[in-house]
Amino acid sequence: MYDPTVARLTYRALLGRRRALILSALPVLLIVISVIVRGLVGTDDQTAADLLGGLAIATMVPIIGVIAGTGAIGPEIDDGSVVYLLSKPVKRPTIIFTKLIVAIAVTMVFSAGPTLIAGFILNGNGQQIAVAYTVAALVASIAYAALFLLLGTVSRHAVVFGLVYALVWEALFGSLVSGARTLSVQQWSLAVAHEVTGGSMVTSDVGLPTATVLLVVVTVLATWYAGQKLRSLTLAGEE
Repeated sequence: MYDPTVARLTYRALLGRRRALILSALPVLLIVISVIVRGLVGTDDQTAADLLGGLAIATMVPIIGVIAGTGAIGPEIDDGSVVYLLSKPVKRPTIIFTKLIVAIAVTMVFSAGPTLIAGFILNGNGQQIAVAYTVAALVASIAYAALFLLLGTVSRHAVVFGLVYALVWEALFGSLVSGARTLSVQQWSLAVAHEVTGGSMVTSDVGLPTATVLLVVVTVLATWYAGQKLRSLTLAGEE
């Protein structure tokens, strides 16, 4: 199910100089802002939770997920180079699964790591805030990578649609419409973080059992459908 050659090519595409700079921009900004805030207000648990929740989980993680998820396959489909990959004796679900693993790994590295560092800068992991939001970033990375990898296989405008989902649906509608929060990866990940802190500093509108089921279902279905889409693309090319 995992192909090292496909993984190597995908890592190379995602971590090229230009894309690596884009991926690094928000993590660096988060850490810089955390240093400034720590210098201005000192150690404060609520400030740490607000900054990590608002900037790291609500903004940084989904945007990095968009870049990594869509970038794992979208450009290859857009420029036609995917035909070369599909001509190799590698099963289509294996290609998708491998690219998903790479997208998840890249998203985790560029989101969870900086979140943990920022958390320790802000309040030294007081009340497990740094660890809780890091766990949320890790969990969200999986679902975002799967969703945006799927978008990369079905649309040439995957980045636009991904940003609309991340910044409009989750950030805007999620804050205004209570029902929308149930269908929010951000809220699912916060449900996990809520358990890490014992419910003291992190809140979620979704219970942990529901969040766990939705995370698994969305990840599995998105990965499966992406594989089916790639399979149909191969058949269409062969015809």
